[in-house]
Amino acid sequence: MKVEVKLFSIVGAFAAIMAVVYVLWTGGDEPVGVVGLVLTASMCLMISGFLAVTGRKLEARPDDNPEGEISDVEGEYGFFSPHSWWPLFLAGACAIVFLGVAVGWWLVILGFPMVALATIGWVFEYHRGDDAV
Repeated sequence: MKVEVKLFSIVGAFAAIMAVVYVLWTGGDEPVGVVGLVLTASMCLMISGFLAVTGRKLEARPDDNPEGEISDVEGEYGFFSPHSWWPLFLAGACAIVFLGVAVGWWLVILGFPMVALATIGWVFEYHRGDDAV
């Protein structure tokens, strides 16, 4: 987890420095950008700290070995449905809901049942029919 700790530390430090630069640049007249940058820095540093503490408790991963080979990391990454149409339906339903926030709330109300149906369909895809587990 050394790479992740370094990555989040660098991004957090960058956001903190940019918050100071932003205050100096705007003269403190624009508080929203400062709040966003300070929150970004604090969240990145919090994640970095969590990963550092967790990384000390776990054994080193093959990714952390500088002399490691790509074949050390190979293995099962999980199960991904090769023929499912449900993610497409869920993405379309979410697009309708997000569009509804901009266009009109009636579209949000219309899109929520579609999101629920697509989510239920995707979750229970392998619990019925020919593909039942």
